[in-house]
Amino acid sequence: MFHVKHEAWARDALQAGLSLGDREVEALTLYRDHLLETAVPRGYIARSDAGRLWERHLLDALRAGPEIPPDVSVGDLGSGAGIPGIPLAIVRQRGRFSLIEVRRGRGAFLEAVVDRLGLTNAQVVVGSVEGVRERFGICLARAFSPVASAWAAAEPRLEPAGSLIYWAGASFDTAELRSLGVRWRLSEHPGLAEFGPLVIMSRQ
Repeated sequence: MFHVKHEAWARDALQAGLSLGDREVEALTLYRDHLLETAVPRGYIARSDAGRLWERHLLDALRAGPEIPPDVSVGDLGSGAGIPGIPLAIVRQRGRFSLIEVRRGRGAFLEAVVDRLGLTNAQVVVGSVEGVRERFGICLARAFSPVASAWAAAEPRLEPAGSLIYWAGASFDTAELRSLGVRWRLSEHPGLAEFGPLVIMSRQ
């Protein structure tokens, strides 16, 4: 049976187009606890966000869930503390997630989380994005870099029909996309407007 708070999480997720079951909520709760125990004290997540990890980070990550089809390979660029890659791996079990992180301390944290959650569909890649040779159907970029440099990093690592999901801020101006020569669209959820849009980018 869901805790009251978890019922609220499930309602929030529905606004993002996702239906969470007991397994997903339990795994997200365990991940949230691991962030509080380890990521916040180490500075991987701002201390000011400790009381709003669901709203500020987990729910924000899950907005991309409906954009990730089954059986796709996903590269989380600059995964950091695992957001958005880990929450999405929890709710998209048929996807194959590579959590790419150049900093060894964060890489070790990610490996511990993947092991603790039993995420058999996620692997940690400790190294630079530029050093990755694998090609992905989808790349994720949240708090990674400005949109132009995020596309420059992702594009060589995408399959021919692949796409980048970019977390844009609430003040994002689509004029920033005009010089990139990409096909793009916005994914927005009315109930989550304060987050800003997701920008879905692909080659022309």
